[in-house]
Amino acid sequence: MQVAIIKYNAGNIYSVDCALKRVGVEAVITDDEKILRSADKIIFPGVGEAASTMAYLRETGLDRLIKSLKQPVLGICIGLQLMCRHSEEGDVDGLGIFDIDVKRFKPVSGEKIPHMGWNTITRVDTRMFPSGLENEFVYFVHSYYVPLCEYTSAKTEYILPFSAALHKDNFYATQFHIEKSGSAGEKIFTHFLNL
Repeated sequence: MQVAIIKYNAGNIYSVDCALKRVGVEAVITDDEKILRSADKIIFPGVGEAASTMAYLRETGLDRLIKSLKQPVLGICIGLQLMCRHSEEGDVDGLGIFDIDVKRFKPVSGEKIPHMGWNTITRVDTRMFPSGLENEFVYFVHSYYVPLCEYTSAKTEYILPFSAALHKDNFYATQFHIEKSGSAGEKIFTHFLNL
């Protein structure tokens, strides 16, 4: 099985590569269209700012490529946000895979932004996740969120309930960092690779 990690101007890509190695997978990090189209599974991870990242994806044609992929694609953190219709971060249009907008957290009652650290996931959809992850702790770092919607496949609460994960057709995405989520993250990677 060939697993490809999309190479673009985002941070944290190599952490995902290391996490995949821990579950026994040697991935290729690439922006080559031919390799990405032929890979069995694609991972679209990252840490970054939405507007500058979308500008880079458009300049390189990766925006059109990602939307056209037919194999399972897994977005992580900014990957999830860029798969959405629009983001308040930089007031930018995303890839539009998920027909929902990304919103900025508004602080209430002393809650800090970004939402950073361990939190639980609930309403876990077993089409996207292995069984046994209800109320499992995973690791978040984000100031923007996707509201609950028809694509929500896991929920988390911080300031308000929001989508911890999304799923539509061959596109899967998590707001939390799978690669930083310990044994739960390893189970999620393994489940995705076995889809």
